[in-house]
Amino acid sequence: MATSQCLHRSLPVISSQKHCNISHHKKSPDHWHELFPNAKGENQSPIELHTKDIKHDPSLQPWSVSYDGGSAKTILNNGKTCRVVFDDTYDRSMLRGGPLPGPYRLRQFHLHWGSSDDHGSEHTVDGVKYAAELHLVHWNPKYNTFKEALKQRDGIAVIGIFLKIGREKGEFQIVLDALEKIKTKGKEAPFTKFDPSCLFPACRDYWTYQGSFTTPPCEECIVWLLLKEPMTVSSDQMAKLRSLLSSAENEPPVPLVGNWRPPQPIKNRVVRASFK
Repeated sequence: MATSQCLHRSLPVISSQKHCNISHHKKSPDHWHELFPNAKGENQSPIELHTKDIKHDPSLQPWSVSYDGGSAKTILNNGKTCRVVFDDTYDRSMLRGGPLPGPYRLRQFHLHWGSSDDHGSEHTVDGVKYAAELHLVHWNPKYNTFKEALKQRDGIAVIGIFLKIGREKGEFQIVLDALEKIKTKGKEAPFTKFDPSCLFPACRDYWTYQGSFTTPPCEECIVWLLLKEPMTVSSDQMAKLRSLLSSAENEPPVPLVGNWRPPQPIKNRVVRASFK
C-alpha cells in the first residue's frame, strides 16, 4: 500500500501494540521489512510477469469452484481495502484443481486499486498495469485453522483477477452498491447471497507461482492462480471504488486509493502457465 492513501495525518500516540502495527502500515512498502522481516523474503508477491519467459506446464490441471452464495456474510472497510467475508467454518465454498494439492475454502475477497484508471493492479503483465486487481483468498482445511494454514507453503490459494477498463460489469455493481454502507474505515455491513464466481472471466487459463500476501506481515504461504483474461469494468465503476475513505467517520476524509504493493524480486522462482 502506497503512502498516498494516508497523506500523513498526525495520529494520536497509542500505546497498544495492535495500533503500532496499524500506523506502521502507513509507511511505504520499502519499510515494511523493518517490522515484518518476511517482506524481504525469497517468495514475495506481487511480481512482474514476463510472458516470453513463462513455460507452459502440461501437468497443470484446470481449476474449478463450487461456491455457495449463502456463505457470503459481510462487507467491510478496514481502511486499507474493502473486503467481503465468507463463512469458512466447513467445506462450503470451495476451490479445487489447478496446481493445488486438494480442496481449499473461500474465506474472503478484496481489491487493490490505484488513484486513476491507468494503474492499481499489483501484478503486472509484460509491463501492463491494470486498473485494479481482485484477490479471492482460500485456505487449505487440512491445516484445521486459517491461522495454522498461514504457516504452510501450500496453506493459502489466491485467485487473482485483473480489472481492465471497458464496458460495465453488472455483477460487479452488486459489490459497488454495497460500498455506500461502508464509506469510512471500520464500517461493516451485511452482504449476503453473493456467489463471486459471477465475476470470473469466461477463459480459465492461468499463471501460477509460489508467493506471499501483499500486505504485512507478508507471509509466504500462497499458491497464486493469476487469470490471464481480465474482468472488464467501466471507468465509473472504478470511480465508485475510489469513493471509499481510509479515514474513520469522525476524521477528516482521506480517499482510499493506492493500496497496491509494487512488484517484488522474483529471485529463484518459476512461473508456470496452464496454457500454450
